[in-house]
Amino acid sequence: MYITASSSVSSSLLRAASSYSRSRFFTSSFRNLTSNTPASPSVVGQYRSLSTAAFRSFHGSVPRWSHRLDWRSPVSLRAQIRTVSPAIERLERKFSTMASEHPFKAVLTSLPKPGGGEFGKFYSLPALNDPRIDKLPYSIRILLESAVRNCDNFQVKKEDVEKIIDWANTSPKQVEIPFKPARVLLQDFTGVPAVVDLACMRDAMNKLGSDTSKINPLVPVDLVIDHSVQVDVTRSENAVQANMELEFQRNKERFSFLKWGSTAFHNMLVVPPGSGIVHQVNLEYLGRLVFNTDGLLYPDSVVGTDSHTTMIDGLGVAGWGVGGIEAEAAMLGQPMSMVLPGVVGFKLSGKLKNGVTATDLVLTVTQMLRKHGVVGKFVEFYGDGMGELSLADRATIANMSPEYGATMGFFPVDHVTLQYLKLTGRSDDTVAMIEAYLRANKMFVDYSEGFAVPKEAQDRVAKFSFHGQPAELKHGSVVIAAITSCTNTSNPSVMLGAGLVAKKAWELDESVAAAISENDILAAAVLSGNRNFEGRVHALTRANYLASPPLVVAYALAGTVNIDFEKEPIGTGKDGKSVYFKDIWPSTEEVAQAVQSSVLPDMFRSTYQAITKGNPMWNQLSVPASTMYSWDPNSTYIHEPPYFKNMTMEPPGAHGVKDAYCLLNFGDSITTDHISPAGSIHKDSPAAKYLLERGVERKDFNSYGSRRGNDEVMARGTFANIRLVNKLLNGEVGPKTIHVPTGEKLYVFDAAMRYKEAGLGTIVIAGAEYGSGSSRDWAAKGPLLLGVKAVIAKSFERIHRSNLVGMGIIPLCFKSGEDADTLGLTGHERYTIDLPSDISEIRPGQDVTVTTDNGKSFTCTLRFDTEVELAYFNNGGILPYVIRNLIKQ
Repeated sequence: MYITASSSVSSSLLRAASSYSRSRFFTSSFRNLTSNTPASPSVVGQYRSLSTAAFRSFHGSVPRWSHRLDWRSPVSLRAQIRTVSPAIERLERKFSTMASEHPFKAVLTSLPKPGGGEFGKFYSLPALNDPRIDKLPYSIRILLESAVRNCDNFQVKKEDVEKIIDWANTSPKQVEIPFKPARVLLQDFTGVPAVVDLACMRDAMNKLGSDTSKINPLVPVDLVIDHSVQVDVTRSENAVQANMELEFQRNKERFSFLKWGSTAFHNMLVVPPGSGIVHQVNLEYLGRLVFNTDGLLYPDSVVGTDSHTTMIDGLGVAGWGVGGIEAEAAMLGQPMSMVLPGVVGFKLSGKLKNGVTATDLVLTVTQMLRKHGVVGKFVEFYGDGMGELSLADRATIANMSPEYGATMGFFPVDHVTLQYLKLTGRSDDTVAMIEAYLRANKMFVDYSEGFAVPKEAQDRVAKFSFHGQPAELKHGSVVIAAITSCTNTSNPSVMLGAGLVAKKAWELDESVAAAISENDILAAAVLSGNRNFEGRVHALTRANYLASPPLVVAYALAGTVNIDFEKEPIGTGKDGKSVYFKDIWPSTEEVAQAVQSSVLPDMFRSTYQAITKGNPMWNQLSVPASTMYSWDPNSTYIHEPPYFKNMTMEPPGAHGVKDAYCLLNFGDSITTDHISPAGSIHKDSPAAKYLLERGVERKDFNSYGSRRGNDEVMARGTFANIRLVNKLLNGEVGPKTIHVPTGEKLYVFDAAMRYKEAGLGTIVIAGAEYGSGSSRDWAAKGPLLLGVKAVIAKSFERIHRSNLVGMGIIPLCFKSGEDADTLGLTGHERYTIDLPSDISEIRPGQDVTVTTDNGKSFTCTLRFDTEVELAYFNNGGILPYVIRNLIKQ
C-alpha cells in the first residue's frame, strides 16, 4: 500500500527512488522535505514543503534485508559498579546454561581483533546458515540474537527462535515470543517504587529464611534522577543552582533512598540529580551498542519505564517503554512476553533544506505515520538520506515513536552512528569493537554498498571554493561532523525538558491568571516538547502548539501566535526599526559553525565523568551501609508495601471470584492517569487527609508521582482523578463511587476499604482500551491494594494488561459485540467468576463463565495469554513467583 501527498516542491529530503536494489530489505519509499527555496517560518508552512510520500507495511514480501561497559573503555564502568557477589554469579550461571549445554553452542564464534587476539565470542547469526535471516529487518535481527543467546528451552525455547527466523510468515499471525533485554532504564518517578519493591523482596527472602543477596538485578540497571526538577527561579544567573537546592530540599528523603539503593544492590547505577535528562544521558553515555560481558559479545537493548525510551533507537539500540512491573521482572531475569511485531519501512532520501529543523521533520513524519497506522509495529528507517541525517535528528524522530504509535522508530547502526560515538567521548577501542561485532553479525548498514553509485563514479572529486579557500568533497566526505541545529530538540535535555517544565509548572502570575479567567481569554503556549494536548502546560492555556526551540523563542518575542512572520514584525529594535523573523533566523551554516566550535568530545567526557563523582549536595546525603532497608514508619515518601506479608513457600494457587461487588463501572478509554494520577494531590482527597494527619502541610503535598514510594498515599490516590466518569454515579464526574450494599456515595478509596473490612471482593467493569496512556505500574498495584480481584473490559492496552497479570488481578474480555450495556449489567449486581483452583486445568485465552446474583450469565475470554502468565497467577503475581523461584535455586 502506498500513501502519497502531492506538492509543487520538486526536490526533497525523503524522495522516492525509482527502484530499490533487491539486495535491500525494503521496497517501500517515502518522499518529503527539501528545496532550494527559503523555508517558511511557520510549522504549518513546513508541512507545505512535502513533496510525495509513499511507504508500506512490510511483512517479508521483499527478497532481502540486505556490560556494564564504559563508553570510554570496555572495562572501567563495570569497575565503577559493585562487583557481583558470588551468590549472584552462581545464580547467573544457573540462569544462563553453560556453553557445552547451550542449544546453539555450535554457532558460538570468536571475533578476532585486527592486530591479533580476539574481542570476545558471540552467537553468530550467519553461522545459523538460514537464508531467511538475510531477509529480516535489522530490528528483528536483534530480537533473534537475544533469543538464540538466551535459549534454555524453558524461558526461551528453540521454537521461539524458529518463530523469529520465520518472521515473514509468523508476524502477521500475532505470535508471542519471549524477549530478554540487555539492560533496564529507570527515571526517579518510576525508579523509587522499583527500588522499594526490591527492598521489600529482600525482606520477604529474609523472613522465608533464604539468601537476601539473591535479590539483585541480573542485568545492568541505570536509574537517572531527572523527573523531580521544578522551575521555581527564572530570569536569574543563579537559577540552576537555586532550583537544584530547592529540588534537594523537597526530595531529600527520596534521593537518600535511591542513594542507598545504589550501594545496597549490585549492578545498579544511579545517576545523580543535575546530570541531565534520562534520555539524553542514555543517548550520550549509557548506550553501549554492544556489550562485552566476560568475553561474550551481544547487542545492547533496553526497556525503560518511560514511554520516550525510544529515543535510544536513533543510536541503533533497540529500546522501548514498559510498565514498572515488567521492568522489575526483567531486572530479575524474567523474559518479557511480546507479540512478534510487523515492521514498516520508511525510506529517506535527499537532505533537509536550509532553515528546516528536526522538529519540522519529525512532526511531518509523525503526521504521515499516524495516517498510515503503525500501532504495535516497529518502524525502521533506511535509504541514502540517512547519511544526511545527523544522529541528533534521528534521535528526535525516534523519541516521537509513542506519538505516532509505533513500539520503535529504529535507525540501524551505520557510519553516522560511529562518528557520534566518537563525538560523545567513547574510546576508539570501544568503537572498533562495536563496528567489528555488528559487521560480523550482519547488523551494520554500510551505505558504500547501498547507494548504487556507479563504480566509475565512486572516486569522483568535487573541487570548489569555500569562504574563499579551495576545498574538495568526495563520496563519503563528512560535511557535518557534529550534532546540528536540532540539538535542542533531539537531545532529551530540551525535547523533554520543555515538557518537564510545563508538567511541573505550578502557577501563572496571579494577575495574568486573573485576566485570562475573568475575560475567558484563549491563552496559548508554544513548547518544544512532544505532546500538546489541552492543559499540557497549564490548566489556563487551552491552545498549545509544538515548535522547534528557535521558533519558540520567536513566538516568545512576538508575544502571540496570531502572527504572520513573513509579513509582520516581531518587535522593534534599539534603533526604532521593525525587526522581522528573517532578520533573526539563523542560517543552517551559522548554526553548524556554532555547534562545530562548541560541541566537542571533551565536553561529553568532562560532563559524564562527573556522574561517578556526584555533586556536593548528592555526596552530602548520608545513607546506611546495610543491605536491608530500615523502614521509617513515619515517612510519607517511602513506606514498606504489604505485597509479601504472610507469604509462604507454597503458592496460593489459582482462584475464581465469588459474589464480588462492582467497585466502578466505566465506559471506553479509561487511561492509566484516570486509574492512578501522577499530578497534584487534591486538597479534599483521601491522600490529602492522610498527609495532613501526619503533619504534612498542603504546600508540601508535592505530587502523586513524587510519592510513588509510599503505598498508603498511592492506594488513596487510586481512581482519584477528578475527571473520572463512573456509570454508578449516573453522569456525575469525580473520584467517587456508590457503595452498593448501603447506597452511599463515597470516595473510591473509602468504598474499597468498606468492602475489604467486610471481607468482600470487588471487580471493575470497563469498555474498550482500558489502561491506555502512559505505562504506569501503580495503575495495577493500586487496584490490588483496594481489593480488586478482576477487571472485565472490552479490550485492554497491552502494557496495562500485562501489569494486571503481574499483580495477580484477573483480566477478562467481553466477547465481541458484547459489553456491560448490551448485557444489561448496571454494576449493582454481585459477580462470580468461575475458575478452577488447579492451575493445570486453566488454559491461556480460554472461555470463562461469569454469573450474577440476579440470574444473568455471560462468557468472557480469559486474558492470561501465555503459560508463564498462568504461573504468575498461580503465585499471586510476578514478584512472589520470582521470590519462590530464586529461593528454590
